[in-house]
Formats: sequence, C-alpha cells, structure tokens
Amino acid sequence: MSVTWRHLPASAREIAGAASDAVEAAKAQDSEAYEVATTRLAAAERSGLVLGAVVRLLLEETHPDGLDSDDIRQVLARCVRSSAPWRPDVDPHVVLVLLAGALGVYDLGEDNSPPDPAALARHAPLLVVDLLAGTARQVDAYLSAAFAEIERTERHD
Repeated sequence: MSVTWRHLPASAREIAGAASDAVEAAKAQDSEAYEVATTRLAAAERSGLVLGAVVRLLLEETHPDGLDSDDIRQVLARCVRSSAPWRPDVDPHVVLVLLAGALGVYDLGEDNSPPDPAALARHAPLLVVDLLAGTARQVDAYLSAAFAEIERTERHD
C-alpha cells in the first residue's frame, strides 16, 4: 500500500488496499485473489466513488483529446475481450455502466436493470487494468489522485 494513504481514514485505506489488491490480482489473472479483493471492495462504502474517479482519471490520461462513442466502444470491447478468458462472467453492460458513470453520463433511473454494487466491484478493476495498459504509471498513483480529488470536491461543497 502506498505511504501517501497513511493519513487517510481507515475506511479509505481499506478501499485503497482492496482496489490495489484487486488490480494486482486481475493483472495476474488470479481468480481466487480477485474474488477476495473484490468482495472487500463491494463491502467498502464509497468504493464506487473512488473507482469511478480512478477510471475517469485514466480515461482522461489515455484520451487527452476527449472521447467519442467509438473510443468508448473500443475501451468496452477491449476490456471485455481481454477479461473473458479468465473471467467468463464479465458483463459488457456492467462495464458500460462503469464507463458512463465515470464520465458522468449514467442515469440510474433510466436503466431497467442496473448492476448491483457487488457487480460493479467485480468489474471495475478489470476496466482499471485495461486502461492502465495505456499508461506508464501504477494504480497507486491514480488512487492517490482520486482520493485527493474527492477530498477537494468535498471541501468545496
């Protein structure tokens, strides 16, 4: 776990640790470790907010000129294709919800079958791993940036 997380409350450190563990397990395609880490993520309050911020930061970095529908389609397809061999339960709809949520365009009220928090927690690290492949940084840097951004936003609200 990153030293920069030591100042965070215990709940935030739990999210950071679980997210980091889930991403590492996904990179290694270790199903058992992945299940343990994503179960921790699903149980951690506000983990979706943190992972959404990480996904948004990664999208911004990997698509500095912005995203269009083709970019979203490519990210979605690449993530599902790369995850399916070891996670046959990967659901494209859940990945799309994660992408739309990170971009601020997902309306829960308009979704006839919204994914539950456990499904989101099982899919978010898959998307993070896919997006990380286009960067030179590790997930810890994005988690730290996400926590800092969330803290800034909450101070201004």
